Amino acid sequence: MRDDDVSVRARALGAALEPVAGQVYFSRECHAAYEALGFGPSPGLTGEVALPDGPAYLCSRGSILGPVSGELIAAAFGVFNPAAVVPAVAYGWTLTDAATICDARTAGATAQLVRILSECPDGIEDATGLLARANEQLRPEGRPLYAGLVSLGLPGNPMGDLWRLADRLREYRGDAHTAAWTSAGFDATEIGLITELYWGLPPRTYVRTRAWSDADLDAADARLVERGLLVGGELTEVGRTSRDDVELATDRQCRPIVEALGDGFDTLVGMLAPWGAAIRAAGGYLPSGPHDLARAAAS
Repeated sequence: MRDDDVSVRARALGAALEPVAGQVYFSRECHAAYEALGFGPSPGLTGEVALPDGPAYLCSRGSILGPVSGELIAAAFGVFNPAAVVPAVAYGWTLTDAATICDARTAGATAQLVRILSECPDGIEDATGLLARANEQLRPEGRPLYAGLVSLGLPGNPMGDLWRLADRLREYRGDAHTAAWTSAGFDATEIGLITELYWGLPPRTYVRTRAWSDADLDAADARLVERGLLVGGELTEVGRTSRDDVELATDRQCRPIVEALGDGFDTLVGMLAPWGAAIRAAGGYLPSGPHDLARAAAS
Protein backbone atom coordinates (compact mmCIF):
# COMPACT_ATOMS: atom_id res chain seq x y z
CA MET A 1 0.00 0.00 0.00
CA ARG A 2 1.34 3.45 -0.91
CA ASP A 3 2.15 5.90 1.88
CA ASP A 4 -0.57 8.33 0.76
CA ASP A 5 -3.18 5.56 0.93
CA VAL A 6 -1.94 4.62 4.39
CA SER A 7 -2.30 8.27 5.45
CA VAL A 8 -5.90 8.50 4.26
CA ARG A 9 -6.86 5.34 6.11
CA ALA A 10 -4.85 6.04 9.26
CA ARG A 11 -6.43 9.46 9.65
CA ALA A 12 -9.94 8.19 8.93
CA LEU A 13 -9.54 5.48 11.54
CA GLY A 14 -8.10 7.95 14.07
CA ALA A 15 -11.10 10.22 13.58
CA ALA A 16 -13.56 7.34 13.96
CA LEU A 17 -11.83 6.03 17.10
CA GLU A 18 -11.49 9.39 18.83
CA PRO A 19 -14.97 9.91 20.34
CA VAL A 20 -15.32 6.23 21.24
CA ALA A 21 -11.97 6.01 23.04
CA GLY A 22 -11.54 9.66 24.08
CA GLN A 23 -14.96 9.93 25.73
CA VAL A 24 -13.26 8.68 28.91
CA TYR A 25 -12.01 12.23 29.56
CA PHE A 26 -15.54 13.64 29.54
CA SER A 27 -17.46 10.76 31.10
CA ARG A 28 -19.89 11.85 33.82
CA GLU A 29 -19.35 8.50 35.48
CA CYS A 30 -15.57 9.02 35.53
CA HIS A 31 -15.93 12.53 36.96
CA ALA A 32 -18.20 11.23 39.74
CA ALA A 33 -15.80 8.40 40.57
CA TYR A 34 -12.80 10.73 40.71
CA GLU A 35 -14.70 13.20 42.88
CA ALA A 36 -15.53 10.34 45.27
CA LEU A 37 -11.78 9.71 45.57
CA GLY A 38 -11.25 13.32 46.66
CA PHE A 39 -10.50 15.09 43.37
CA GLY A 40 -12.31 18.24 42.31
CA PRO A 41 -15.49 18.15 40.27
CA SER A 42 -15.60 19.02 36.61
CA PRO A 43 -14.52 22.68 36.35
CA GLY A 44 -17.22 23.49 33.79
CA LEU A 45 -18.86 22.73 30.51
CA THR A 46 -17.97 23.18 26.86
CA GLY A 47 -21.45 23.11 25.40
CA GLU A 48 -22.98 20.04 27.02
CA VAL A 49 -19.63 18.34 27.63
CA ALA A 50 -18.21 18.29 31.17
CA LEU A 51 -14.47 18.99 31.20
CA PRO A 52 -12.11 16.98 33.43
CA ASP A 53 -10.51 18.13 36.66
CA GLY A 54 -6.80 18.65 35.97
CA PRO A 55 -5.19 16.44 38.64
CA ALA A 56 -7.82 13.74 38.06
CA TYR A 57 -7.11 13.78 34.33
CA LEU A 58 -3.35 13.52 34.81
CA CYS A 59 -3.52 10.78 37.43
CA SER A 60 -6.23 8.72 35.72
CA ARG A 61 -4.60 8.73 32.31
CA GLY A 62 -1.16 8.34 33.85
CA SER A 63 -2.33 5.45 36.02
CA ILE A 64 -1.98 3.07 33.07
CA LEU A 65 1.80 3.43 33.61
CA GLY A 66 1.54 2.28 37.22
CA PRO A 67 2.51 4.19 40.40
CA VAL A 68 4.88 6.58 38.66
CA SER A 69 6.07 10.13 39.23
CA GLY A 70 4.72 13.30 37.67
CA GLU A 71 7.99 13.67 35.79
CA LEU A 72 7.42 10.37 34.00
CA ILE A 73 3.77 11.17 33.28
CA ALA A 74 4.75 14.55 31.82
CA ALA A 75 7.35 12.87 29.60
CA ALA A 76 4.87 10.26 28.36
CA PHE A 77 2.10 12.77 27.65
CA GLY A 78 4.61 14.99 25.86
CA VAL A 79 2.82 18.29 25.42
CA PHE A 80 2.03 19.37 29.00
CA ASN A 81 4.16 21.71 31.10
CA PRO A 82 6.00 19.56 33.66
CA ALA A 83 5.91 22.50 36.09
CA ALA A 84 2.14 22.00 36.28
CA VAL A 85 2.03 18.22 35.88
CA VAL A 86 4.49 17.29 38.63
CA PRO A 87 2.73 18.99 41.58
CA ALA A 88 -0.72 17.99 40.29
CA VAL A 89 0.29 14.34 40.15
CA ALA A 90 2.00 14.52 43.54
CA TYR A 91 -1.24 15.92 44.98
CA GLY A 92 -3.29 13.22 43.26
CA TRP A 93 -1.23 10.43 44.78
CA THR A 94 -2.08 11.80 48.24
CA LEU A 95 -5.73 11.06 47.43
CA THR A 96 -5.54 7.65 45.79
CA ASP A 97 -3.22 5.12 44.17
CA ALA A 98 -2.71 4.23 40.53
CA ALA A 99 -4.57 0.92 40.62
CA THR A 100 -7.67 2.43 42.25
CA ILE A 101 -8.03 5.36 39.87
CA CYS A 102 -7.20 3.13 36.90
CA ASP A 103 -10.10 0.86 37.85
CA ALA A 104 -12.34 3.91 38.23
CA ARG A 105 -11.25 5.11 34.79
CA THR A 106 -12.11 1.80 33.16
CA ALA A 107 -15.44 1.49 34.96
CA GLY A 108 -16.43 5.08 34.17
CA ALA A 109 -15.51 4.89 30.50
CA THR A 110 -17.41 1.64 30.12
CA ALA A 111 -20.44 2.93 32.02
CA GLN A 112 -20.79 6.01 29.81
CA LEU A 113 -20.61 3.91 26.65
CA VAL A 114 -23.23 1.51 28.02
CA ARG A 115 -25.48 4.43 29.00
CA ILE A 116 -25.29 5.96 25.53
CA LEU A 117 -24.94 2.95 23.23
CA SER A 118 -26.45 0.11 25.35
CA GLU A 119 -24.57 -2.81 26.83
CA CYS A 120 -24.25 -4.73 23.56
CA PRO A 121 -25.04 -2.54 20.54
CA ASP A 122 -25.45 -4.27 17.19
CA GLY A 123 -22.10 -5.19 15.71
CA ILE A 124 -20.07 -4.95 18.92
CA GLU A 125 -18.60 -8.43 18.54
CA ASP A 126 -17.49 -7.74 14.97
CA ALA A 127 -16.06 -4.33 15.91
CA THR A 128 -14.18 -5.80 18.86
CA GLY A 129 -12.76 -8.53 16.65
CA LEU A 130 -11.52 -5.99 14.12
CA LEU A 131 -10.02 -3.80 16.84
CA ALA A 132 -8.22 -6.86 18.21
CA ARG A 133 -6.91 -7.63 14.71
CA ALA A 134 -5.68 -4.04 14.35
CA ASN A 135 -3.70 -4.44 17.60
CA GLU A 136 -2.18 -7.83 16.84
CA GLN A 137 1.04 -6.72 15.10
CA LEU A 138 1.75 -3.63 17.21
CA ARG A 139 4.90 -3.50 19.29
CA PRO A 140 5.53 -1.46 22.45
CA GLU A 141 9.01 -0.06 21.73
CA GLY A 142 8.93 3.73 22.19
CA ARG A 143 5.18 3.60 22.89
CA PRO A 144 4.80 4.19 26.66
CA LEU A 145 1.06 4.85 26.81
CA TYR A 146 0.22 2.04 24.41
CA ALA A 147 2.45 -0.32 26.41
CA GLY A 148 0.77 0.73 29.64
CA LEU A 149 -2.65 -0.14 28.26
CA VAL A 150 -1.43 -3.49 26.94
CA SER A 151 -0.07 -4.34 30.39
CA LEU A 152 -3.58 -4.01 31.84
CA GLY A 153 -5.11 -6.73 29.68
CA LEU A 154 -8.80 -6.51 28.78
CA PRO A 155 -11.59 -5.76 31.28
CA GLY A 156 -13.50 -8.92 30.35
CA ASN A 157 -16.89 -7.51 29.38
CA PRO A 158 -18.07 -6.64 25.85
CA MET A 159 -18.10 -2.84 26.13
CA GLY A 160 -15.00 -2.67 28.30
CA ASP A 161 -13.03 -4.80 25.85
CA LEU A 162 -14.17 -2.68 22.89
CA TRP A 163 -13.16 0.51 24.69
CA ARG A 164 -9.77 -0.79 25.86
CA LEU A 165 -8.82 -1.96 22.36
CA ALA A 166 -9.90 1.38 20.89
CA ASP A 167 -7.97 3.27 23.57
CA ARG A 168 -4.84 1.25 22.77
CA LEU A 169 -5.03 2.32 19.12
CA ARG A 170 -5.67 5.93 20.13
CA GLU A 171 -2.63 5.99 22.42
CA TYR A 172 -0.50 4.16 19.84
CA ARG A 173 -1.12 6.96 17.36
CA GLY A 174 -0.50 9.52 20.12
CA ASP A 175 2.83 7.91 21.01
CA ALA A 176 3.70 7.82 17.30
CA HIS A 177 2.84 11.50 16.99
CA THR A 178 5.12 12.41 19.91
CA ALA A 179 7.93 10.44 18.27
CA ALA A 180 7.28 12.28 15.00
CA TRP A 181 7.39 15.81 16.34
CA THR A 182 10.31 15.25 18.69
CA SER A 183 12.26 13.65 15.83
CA ALA A 184 11.46 16.69 13.70
CA GLY A 185 13.19 18.91 16.27
CA PHE A 186 10.16 20.49 17.94
CA ASP A 187 9.62 20.85 21.66
CA ALA A 188 6.23 20.85 23.36
CA THR A 189 5.66 24.60 23.20
CA GLU A 190 6.72 24.82 19.57
CA ILE A 191 4.52 21.96 18.38
CA GLY A 192 1.61 23.45 20.32
CA LEU A 193 1.93 26.85 18.68
CA ILE A 194 2.53 25.55 15.16
CA THR A 195 -0.36 23.08 15.46
CA GLU A 196 -2.83 25.82 16.37
CA LEU A 197 -1.95 27.67 13.18
CA TYR A 198 -1.99 24.45 11.18
CA TRP A 199 -5.51 23.72 12.44
CA GLY A 200 -6.68 27.29 11.92
CA LEU A 201 -7.24 28.04 15.61
CA PRO A 202 -6.63 31.43 17.22
CA PRO A 203 -3.07 31.57 18.57
CA ARG A 204 -2.49 30.56 22.17
CA THR A 205 -5.91 29.02 22.73
CA TYR A 206 -5.56 25.23 22.55
CA VAL A 207 -1.95 25.34 23.79
CA ARG A 208 -3.15 27.13 26.92
CA THR A 209 -4.80 23.90 28.05
CA ARG A 210 -1.29 22.46 28.37
CA ALA A 211 -0.38 25.00 31.12
CA TRP A 212 2.39 26.91 29.34
CA SER A 213 3.09 30.50 30.43
CA ASP A 214 3.29 33.59 28.22
CA ALA A 215 7.06 33.59 28.72
CA ASP A 216 7.29 29.95 27.58
CA LEU A 217 5.20 30.68 24.49
CA ASP A 218 7.01 33.93 23.66
CA ALA A 219 10.32 32.08 23.64
CA ALA A 220 8.88 29.28 21.49
CA ASP A 221 7.43 31.81 19.05
CA ALA A 222 10.83 33.45 18.69
CA ARG A 223 12.47 30.10 17.97
CA LEU A 224 9.90 29.29 15.28
CA VAL A 225 10.46 32.67 13.65
CA GLU A 226 14.23 32.14 13.74
CA ARG A 227 13.80 28.79 11.98
CA GLY A 228 11.72 30.41 9.25
CA LEU A 229 8.54 28.55 10.21
CA LEU A 230 6.54 31.61 11.31
CA VAL A 231 6.35 35.17 10.01
CA GLY A 232 3.96 37.76 11.43
CA GLY A 233 2.08 35.16 13.41
CA GLU A 234 1.41 33.01 10.34
CA LEU A 235 2.88 29.75 9.09
CA THR A 236 5.35 30.12 6.26
CA GLU A 237 5.39 27.61 3.43
CA VAL A 238 8.29 25.89 5.15
CA GLY A 239 6.38 25.90 8.42
CA ARG A 240 3.30 24.30 6.89
CA THR A 241 5.41 21.69 5.14
CA SER A 242 7.25 20.91 8.36
CA ARG A 243 3.95 20.39 10.19
CA ASP A 244 2.60 18.29 7.30
CA ASP A 245 5.70 16.13 7.56
CA VAL A 246 5.01 15.45 11.24
CA GLU A 247 1.53 14.20 10.41
CA LEU A 248 2.80 12.06 7.55
CA ALA A 249 5.46 10.54 9.81
CA THR A 250 2.74 9.73 12.32
CA ASP A 251 0.63 8.07 9.62
CA ARG A 252 3.56 5.94 8.44
CA GLN A 253 4.00 4.54 11.94
CA CYS A 254 0.34 3.45 11.83
CA ARG A 255 0.87 1.32 8.72
CA PRO A 256 0.75 -1.95 10.74
CA ILE A 257 -2.75 -1.03 11.94
CA VAL A 258 -4.03 -0.25 8.45
CA GLU A 259 -2.47 -3.35 6.92
CA ALA A 260 -3.76 -5.63 9.67
CA LEU A 261 -7.33 -4.44 9.11
CA GLY A 262 -7.13 -5.05 5.37
CA ASP A 263 -10.59 -5.39 3.87
CA GLY A 264 -12.12 -4.99 7.33
CA PHE A 265 -11.12 -1.32 7.42
CA ASP A 266 -14.33 0.08 5.94
CA THR A 267 -16.44 -2.21 8.10
CA LEU A 268 -14.78 -1.02 11.31
CA VAL A 269 -14.93 2.67 10.44
CA GLY A 270 -18.55 2.23 9.34
CA MET A 271 -19.46 0.82 12.75
CA LEU A 272 -17.46 3.30 14.83
CA ALA A 273 -18.76 6.41 13.04
CA PRO A 274 -22.42 6.22 14.16
CA TRP A 275 -21.36 5.28 17.68
CA GLY A 276 -19.12 8.33 17.79
CA ALA A 277 -21.97 10.52 16.54
CA ALA A 278 -24.26 9.17 19.27
CA ILE A 279 -21.61 9.81 21.94
CA ARG A 280 -21.23 13.39 20.77
CA ALA A 281 -24.99 13.93 20.61
CA ALA A 282 -25.27 12.76 24.23
CA GLY A 283 -22.59 15.18 25.44
CA GLY A 284 -20.02 12.45 25.94
CA TYR A 285 -17.38 13.99 23.69
CA LEU A 286 -16.55 17.41 22.26
CA PRO A 287 -18.31 18.57 19.07
CA SER A 288 -14.88 18.99 17.44
CA GLY A 289 -11.76 17.10 18.48
CA PRO A 290 -8.20 17.19 17.13
CA HIS A 291 -8.97 14.96 14.15
CA ASP A 292 -11.92 17.16 13.17
CA LEU A 293 -9.80 20.29 13.36
CA ALA A 294 -7.04 18.70 11.28
CA ARG A 295 -9.52 17.51 8.66
CA ALA A 296 -11.15 20.94 8.44
CA ALA A 297 -7.77 22.62 8.05
CA ALA A 298 -6.84 20.28 5.21
CA SER A 299 -10.08 20.82 3.27
